[in-house]
Order: sequence, then structure tokens, then C-alpha cells
Amino acid sequence: MDVKDKVVVVTGAASGIGRALVKRFYEAGAKHIVSADLNLAGAEETVSLFGGTAMACDVAKEDDIKAVIDATESQIGPIDLFCSNAGVGAASTLDAPNDEWTFIWDINVMAHVYAARHLVPRMVERGGGYFLNTASAAGLLNQVGSAGYGVTKHAAVGFAEWLALSYKHKGIGVSVLCPQAVRTAMTSNDSASTQAAAGDGMMEPEELADVVVRDLAENKFCILPHEEVLGYMQNKTNNYDRWIGGMNKLHRMLTGE
Repeated sequence: MDVKDKVVVVTGAASGIGRALVKRFYEAGAKHIVSADLNLAGAEETVSLFGGTAMACDVAKEDDIKAVIDATESQIGPIDLFCSNAGVGAASTLDAPNDEWTFIWDINVMAHVYAARHLVPRMVERGGGYFLNTASAAGLLNQVGSAGYGVTKHAAVGFAEWLALSYKHKGIGVSVLCPQAVRTAMTSNDSASTQAAAGDGMMEPEELADVVVRDLAENKFCILPHEEVLGYMQNKTNNYDRWIGGMNKLHRMLTGE
């Protein structure tokens, strides 16, 4: 996926990774970018900095995502690349209330489903399209200190895999973005989950965006801005029991349990 001259939608575009992606996509020659976010003022600020169109969108609501897709395609043009980027952390422990699990599931998983549900048929009909779904290294390795994040990011990776294997032959490209710690509002704390994710350092959003553009150009399915993650994945699959033991040791060290 070469973003030059493409129409792109980025959710979670008001700040952090989303804003960095908007900036980098324009630098790479994108034709028009829709910056969508629950924080409309933040999305408008992104547009004031880099151009494009701001739209309000609560990605937990299917109707909101459909509205962004419909408005973009009717007013701007067919969407070439949809970046389902918005994400949250919640439901960290076993005693977290059920509504926290519903909240994080709707944003971290169902938002990807909603985007695909309303875009895949259109993309197939016109011969192709591309999805960039932001997950996390937690979707490959799990997350010390945050049950909800680890579980939903695993599901996000699983959905991206399913989407790719089901529609590749129909011209649909899929990449899943799986970084470790990136300097955003979500990581501006010293929680056990942030410390675990930042074990190999804290990446700047702009660095991540550079990797994304490079790997999209190669149509890579799994985008790993932190190269160490590949080794951790291999360790996990080579000896699952030893990996669980190591993660438990890390959990005890970071939580003091």
C-alpha cells in the first residue's frame, strides 16, 4: 500500500499515534485524510496542522463508523486505506466490573469489525482496498498488569488475521500494527503495564509512523516497530511453559506480588 494519492481515514486521530500517522501519510503524498475522533476539537486541531477533514466518531458505536465511511465516500472519494487506530485501556483486574470489559471490547475489537463490515463489500466491488488495524505487542505477547488490554488486543490480532485470510484473494490488504510502548497519553504513567511495555524503551509516535509507511509499502501483515518483539514471539512458541514462567517472574517483579 503506497499512500501517495490515496484517500485515507484515521480513527483516534486527535493525538498520539493517530495524529502522527496523519502527519506522515501527508508527507508520503496522501490525497486526502479524514481525521476521526471522539474528541472532535482534537481532530480539528490535527486537520489545522496537516490538512484534510475532521469528523466526530465514537468507534464503539457502529453507526458512527458507518457515518464516517458514508460521509467520506460521498463527499471526498472512495476510501483506499482505513486505519482503525483508536484504542483504550480498561478492565485491568479480575474484579473489574463487566461494563469495563464491554467498554474496552467495543473499542479495541468491535471497532475493527464495524469498519470491515461496512467497507469490505465496497472495496471488493471496486477491486480492492486496505485496512491498517492498530493492535499492540500485547496482542502477541499479552500484557502484564492489564487483563482487558491483553485479551482485547489478542482478539484484534485474531480479527486482522481472519480478515486477511478471508479476503486476500478479493484484493483486500490488511496490516496489523503491534508496537510496544509508544509515548502517548496512555503511557504517561508508571503502572506495571506501562513499565512492562516500556522494557525496550519508549518509542515516539513519529518514529512509529515512519515504520508504518515503510512496511505498508511492502504490504507486511504484521508491523513490528519494536524489532525485539519478533524474538519474544519466537521464544513464546518455542517453549510456552518457560515463557509463562518468565512472564510470571516479570509480573511479580513489577507488581510486588
